[in-house]
Amino acid sequence: MILQALTQYYEALLDAGKITRPGWVKAKVSFALCLDDAGQITQLLHLQKEIQRGKKTVLAPQELDMPSPVKRTVGVAANFLCDNSSYLLGVDDKGKPARSLECFSAAKALHLALLKEVDSPAAQAVLRFFESWDPAQAAEHPALQEDWADLMKGGNLTFWYKDAPAAADPEIAAAWQQRYESGGEEAEDALCLVTGRHATLARLHPSIKGVAGAQVIGASLVAFNAPAFCSYGHEQGANAPTGEYAAFAYATALNTLLADRDHVCRVGDTTIVFWAANAEPAYQDFMMDSLFNDSYSEQELLATLHQLANGESIDWDQTRLDPAIRFYVLGLAPNAARLSVRFFWQNSFGTLARNIARHYERLDIVRPSFDKFPTLPVWRLVKETVRRPTPGAAPADPSPRLAGDLLLAVLNDAPYPATLLDGVSLRIRAERDVARGKAAILKAYYLRNSSDKTIKEVMTVELNEQSAYLPYVLGRLFSVLEAVQQSANPGINTTIKDRYFNSASATPAAVFPLLINLAQKHLAKLDGGLATYYDKKITELNSRITCTLPARMSLPEQSAFQIGYYHETQKRYAKKEEN
Repeated sequence: MILQALTQYYEALLDAGKITRPGWVKAKVSFALCLDDAGQITQLLHLQKEIQRGKKTVLAPQELDMPSPVKRTVGVAANFLCDNSSYLLGVDDKGKPARSLECFSAAKALHLALLKEVDSPAAQAVLRFFESWDPAQAAEHPALQEDWADLMKGGNLTFWYKDAPAAADPEIAAAWQQRYESGGEEAEDALCLVTGRHATLARLHPSIKGVAGAQVIGASLVAFNAPAFCSYGHEQGANAPTGEYAAFAYATALNTLLADRDHVCRVGDTTIVFWAANAEPAYQDFMMDSLFNDSYSEQELLATLHQLANGESIDWDQTRLDPAIRFYVLGLAPNAARLSVRFFWQNSFGTLARNIARHYERLDIVRPSFDKFPTLPVWRLVKETVRRPTPGAAPADPSPRLAGDLLLAVLNDAPYPATLLDGVSLRIRAERDVARGKAAILKAYYLRNSSDKTIKEVMTVELNEQSAYLPYVLGRLFSVLEAVQQSANPGINTTIKDRYFNSASATPAAVFPLLINLAQKHLAKLDGGLATYYDKKITELNSRITCTLPARMSLPEQSAFQIGYYHETQKRYAKKEEN
């Protein structure tokens, strides 16, 4: 399904003129060998352009339409018209001249075989170059001497004839296209599992580049490189027959998605890409804004999501979004020379909007005035499960699987992963505090995962003053007792939260008598009005405790305690701001 969806996306891009045709790629080319009619090099043309990277200006190669490269392993395999100096000149600085000559011989054989029947002047110039070029004289060639050091640094070269790349010559391009579609002399025909049509079998699939943590030169999404992966005597790509066209199409589509950094997100070790079946980028923009960015207000975002969920088309970035369009989300993680599929989701865009809207409604909780983030995107939720970064220390990495499991739960409107609750609970115990993000996660988790109506009634946006649920009331009471201590000792560095928060939420029977006794001493330090206010507050909450304090509370009860503490604290701060 993944390969089929990517192949369809490639075809949509091709119809829109946004991508190269089969057999061709956008290759990064640094130099061009300018040839005359006799096939002699007249000039080394620099194709790099200055671009800004951060604060520096650097030279970057140009992207030109070139014939698709072969997938190299350790053997010698030449590319047509675009390759490094080892293949096109027979020289490099790797200290292995014999291998360089072998590479040049392979390139010579390929070009002679492909261009021997082509009569165009550009093709004849390339042929004469390979017939006359002597790699031993390369370093002394007058057209190469001046830039020899730059040439040896690496980068792709191509041939240039009369102010245009040889690859742009129509007859040369036709010869390559015929070769590509035929698959060569050793091509094997098979039923393609992606397209359902008989096609030339792809033995090796193109590399995928751009997945964080994977090899820079690219990694394989589909590969069979060991006997353990093969069956019934098949070798390499014959184990899962895929045609050359389908392999090229899905790899080109995926590389295009990964190269578009505005629509790629990384959460943990998972690189996430997404696309609409019609290849319209506005759908990707909406997905990025709704799940990974926090630039829109929650009300604005939810209103838009509800419209799509109800089957209404909307305008987004001057594009009409159709809720019926098919949408895909793919999560990839590195695995040596291969890629692991963390998850793959597909459904209508309206279903996506509905599930995201439900997720944000569950996350909605009162937030402090200093919290300037209107929404909590997925990456921010995952960060709530790791320790806060300290100056000079590297940020902690979340669980590798958590990001994928969480995003898949959101996309499917499924129960949240238990690792999310475990991570947040551990951080609350370690930090002895309940921040907005952690409170939102607790609320969303129990609203979606729990069937206990009692605990659900306290998982509200704001304080539930009518609830008599004991863990929730104890959390509220703890917040009031902390406020009493802070009022009696302004500027105190260590409060009861720092010393007793974890034990109060886990073993209230052992802690709360001590805290109530301590609060009475703090009340004695306050003036009459403030002391009366807090005394009434404590009395009112104590009146809701109608049973013996439990010796231990379960994890859901501790979460209710933490939500009660958070709600009461935010209510107190809100009153101060109103005053």
